[in-house]
Amino acid sequence: MVAARIAVLGRGLLPAGEPALRGDDLGVLQGDGLFETMYLGGGRPWLRDEHLARLARGAARIDLPLPPTGVLVELLATVCAGWPADVEGALRLVCTRGPEGARAPVVYATLAEVPATARSARRVGISVATLPLGVAAHARAALDWLPVGTKSTSYAVSAAARRWAAAHGVDDALWVSTDGYALEAPAANVVWLAGGTLCTVPPAATGILPGVTAAWLLEHAGELGLAAAERMVTPAELRAAEGVWFTSSVRGLAPVHTLDGTRLRPSPHTPLLQSLLPFPPP
Repeated sequence: MVAARIAVLGRGLLPAGEPALRGDDLGVLQGDGLFETMYLGGGRPWLRDEHLARLARGAARIDLPLPPTGVLVELLATVCAGWPADVEGALRLVCTRGPEGARAPVVYATLAEVPATARSARRVGISVATLPLGVAAHARAALDWLPVGTKSTSYAVSAAARRWAAAHGVDDALWVSTDGYALEAPAANVVWLAGGTLCTVPPAATGILPGVTAAWLLEHAGELGLAAAERMVTPAELRAAEGVWFTSSVRGLAPVHTLDGTRLRPSPHTPLLQSLLPFPPP
């Protein structure tokens, strides 16, 4: 087991147990901040630039001033320095509003081993239950004041959904709109295969988080002879698909083997899709 690390911008790596945030930081009090989580393999963060670009887009939406990209890259390098190349890491970059009246955000990076549950999900798959979100599929995207599609530190709703899933004996939840469309998981995107086309839910139209890993897979689907598309989908259509997966930066590609108690047929495309990602073979 490799000890977890934290590095704060302007302070460097902190000794274990040293405070990193003030109690009046707005990221703590109001969830006013953003974060990105990246996979660290071979000592290098995968799709780092894509994650930083998503962070920048989110910061623009909530008027959060960010340090220059080069400064963020240096902070990530600081926390990653000396991490064993053969140990999978979950690298997180967090930017909060800071205390009331602060002129600059508080920025820090953490690094820890990828949880065993995430590694297991790639190999054995996950069970999923649908969970009503209480809004129509396109409602949030139509509200120009609402900072949708951002990876916010305001994470209470996602945490509640994951607790609900655990309480109901499943590995994860899939939010469904009031008009019957599957949207996203609390910390993952849904990807499915239908008629030789690899699909995911359109983030711009629905206000869900645009998945970095999902986008990578769709961009490279042609290498497997597959088409790619963004589509709306119902749970019934997912149950009839040629394969259903949850994708996220650390878990990677996790096949969904059960949806609302219905066993889904294993997809022969799972190992092919996993071969497009940098994770060790399951």
